[in-house]
Amino acid sequence: MTMKHIRMELARDQDFPQGSRQHGYILMAPLDNMDRIDAAEWKTNREKCRVTRFWGSDEHEIGHLVRKPGGAWAFHYDIHGNEDDDETGYRFGDERFRPGEYVSIREQDGEMRTFRVITATEVR
Repeated sequence: MTMKHIRMELARDQDFPQGSRQHGYILMAPLDNMDRIDAAEWKTNREKCRVTRFWGSDEHEIGHLVRKPGGAWAFHYDIHGNEDDDETGYRFGDERFRPGEYVSIREQDGEMRTFRVITATEVR
């Protein structure tokens, strides 16, 4: 298992035709040798699996990578609150978190957005 610091930035979309370096996520997650999220390692290292959502001038949101019933991965910001506010990764179990790859996230407002993996650096 390798814990990685992953930076994802907003890809091109209708609101940001050039994409945006000021909108995205920083994720700490255990990745296997294919750069996919390692569910078994996540289970034993949950407290280390953090996410930071940065969105322009908005205050950063800090949360955790969580596994939902059925195996979907999500970002949960209010640890003691409502799961309806979670942001769910689209097929995160199959995605490779390598620089240049794209991943999609259904955000709190229900909007599905695509993000480009910029870096995936090993944490020691």
